[in-house]
Amino acid sequence: MTTERDLKGLVEQQARYQAVRRVLWRVMLMNLLVAVIKVIVGLVTGALAMVADGFHSTMDASSNIIGLFGTAIAARPADEDHPYGHRRFETMATLTIGGLLLVAAWEIFKTAVERLFSGSSTQVTPTSFGVMAFTMAVNLIVALYETNRGKRFQSALLLADAAQTRVDFFISLSVIIGLFLTALGYAWMDTIIALLIVVIIGYTAFDILRQTTQILVDAAAVDPGALRRVVERVPGVDNILRVRSRGPADMIQADIDVQVPPATTADHASAIAEEIADRVKAEFEGVSEVQVHFAPHHDGPQDPALVARAAADALGLSIHEVTHILTGEGPVLEMHVEVLPSLTLAAAHQQVTELERRVREALPELHDVLTHIEPASGQPGAVMQTARAVGQRDQALAIAASLYPDAHWHDATIRPVLGGYAITLHCWLPGNVSVQEAHGIAEHVETQIRAAMPQVQRVTIHTEPPEDGAEVGKP
Repeated sequence: MTTERDLKGLVEQQARYQAVRRVLWRVMLMNLLVAVIKVIVGLVTGALAMVADGFHSTMDASSNIIGLFGTAIAARPADEDHPYGHRRFETMATLTIGGLLLVAAWEIFKTAVERLFSGSSTQVTPTSFGVMAFTMAVNLIVALYETNRGKRFQSALLLADAAQTRVDFFISLSVIIGLFLTALGYAWMDTIIALLIVVIIGYTAFDILRQTTQILVDAAAVDPGALRRVVERVPGVDNILRVRSRGPADMIQADIDVQVPPATTADHASAIAEEIADRVKAEFEGVSEVQVHFAPHHDGPQDPALVARAAADALGLSIHEVTHILTGEGPVLEMHVEVLPSLTLAAAHQQVTELERRVREALPELHDVLTHIEPASGQPGAVMQTARAVGQRDQALAIAASLYPDAHWHDATIRPVLGGYAITLHCWLPGNVSVQEAHGIAEHVETQIRAAMPQVQRVTIHTEPPEDGAEVGKP
């Protein structure tokens, strides 16, 4: 199912690819302009280094075209054939750019070697210097522009292309040096400079290939130690079994295997997974997806309440007020089970009996499992609106106020349960009252209400400190 977050991420990715393509179009036009000027002037003057540099600029424009095709495919959403999306096509385009650079380096190398043995001369003109100075200025502008956009959009393709353009700048500088040396009578230096250009292009190509290969072979995109440190701080995670990450810098995927208590409910596990994903994405830029896998462990005693909730989740039931009671015959687990109000008593009893069986099976040390069946919350009946129900609520409130008049009893509610009513009361107690004392007060009120009102099946009392600015005396 596609969530609102997924749709937002898809829209952001589409906007990113459109922005990357706009950058590639602009850079391609500038590269073509520079390439044409270099090649024409180089052929006219016979400057081999300039022709080589012009050929390299042509390859730059070709790589821009490849990048445009790659990003167009990468922008497509996930489908049945590509359930993880088409993002790797951008990586493949970047890999192709590295390969084209190697081809260019080889062609320039062969031409330089032939020139070295042929002894051809180069004509040096003021135009040669002017053209190279112009192309250097263009290369510098393009490199800064493309690097800025590559970092902004976290595009490995733009950053790789920017690296090529930076090389162009230094290559042009080398060509100018070669032309200057040629003008001084060292014509053979033009060929040597061309060979140096080959080395620079080759180094850049291997660097691009190395980075893209790391992505294609699923090298770790995030430091595992740093990832572990983030996950281990998430409440509910007992142990981290494995952390993995892969993908390009702008679309990192993380897989995390953690251990949680064996009876962790589905809702609790979902909350833990969401918290892990939020913290990882906040800590590491570029993480787009976090998959969390849970594994239970059985080190130490199990929490009976969690075991019961897990069993109830599996049956689609809701439970509350789970109490672990120690008796002379052994521990007893008591709980309230909510079922659909439309169920017959027989059907509800069948569901609850199955729940009891599963709890006993998971906790063999229990002497007994006691359940109280009641309609599911949020399904109020007409009884709540009757004068009798309101009278029961007010009577319970009066009993509580008579026992502890300074506790500011409020927010009294009543709802029907099987065999009678369930009442909830809220009260304020001083902030310096201990939890044990507050529990004793609530227990005393509950006992008195149930003794005076036989139809009340359950009393829930919430004790809390007074709101800001309110005063309450100690009962």
